[in-house]
Amino acid sequence: MNLDIKGLRVLVTAGANGIGLAVARAFAEEGAKVHICDVDTAALAALKTSDLTITQSICDVSDRAAVKTMFADATRTLGGLDVLVNNAGVAGPTAKVDEMNPEDWDRCLEICLTGQFNCARLAVPLLRQSKNASIVNISSAAGRLGFAMRAPYAAAKWGVIGFTKSLAIELGPDNIRVNAILPGLVAGDRQRRVLEAKAQQRGISFAEMERTAFSYTSIKDYVTPQQLADQIVFMCSPRGKTISGQAISICGDTQMLG
Repeated sequence: MNLDIKGLRVLVTAGANGIGLAVARAFAEEGAKVHICDVDTAALAALKTSDLTITQSICDVSDRAAVKTMFADATRTLGGLDVLVNNAGVAGPTAKVDEMNPEDWDRCLEICLTGQFNCARLAVPLLRQSKNASIVNISSAAGRLGFAMRAPYAAAKWGVIGFTKSLAIELGPDNIRVNAILPGLVAGDRQRRVLEAKAQQRGISFAEMERTAFSYTSIKDYVTPQQLADQIVFMCSPRGKTISGQAISICGDTQMLG
């Protein structure tokens, strides 16, 4: 399928690993011009060798000054902007709310929610000049379900849905579409660490925690970063021109988070 996105100018936050890297590569493979940012300097250095066409910046999305500098770098390199993929996030603490360090709560929301605002506010004036403009915000199955002992993460991801829906209405007259993706259990080290932390909290094995997690899904398998990337690339292509204001779950039909 020809998605007709050759030359599309794309910025992906936290694009050096995991979901972000899969998204960046998927766009690049379709002929898009891609810039990423990340805080992982080792991963960024590796990408300079493995993915020569993807340009990059070091940036913590919770730092507004750093975001401003990163946007200047990205737009200078790309020559403008058509797509922002707000992917940056952290897992946050695994703890009961009365036992949680308030600083861990603050940090989770600063990155997972406020970081998306920090990027979107600078992207919008650029996207208004595009003929195929999109923002894709990465939420989570935790953005529509409760998640015990993961309150800051769930709160941030619910916030992403509200942010997405509001922006879609606000930016529709500018022909900027805004959507959210809600991954379920995503294959990779980050998901493993989350399950390990929950297993430790409950005093059970990782295998038992994994079985419990999958007991709440119809499809008993991990979502791959590539599946998420494929959906995002399609939505941001001209074929997705009327998809906006949606919170799209790619989660194997997750009914509950344990």
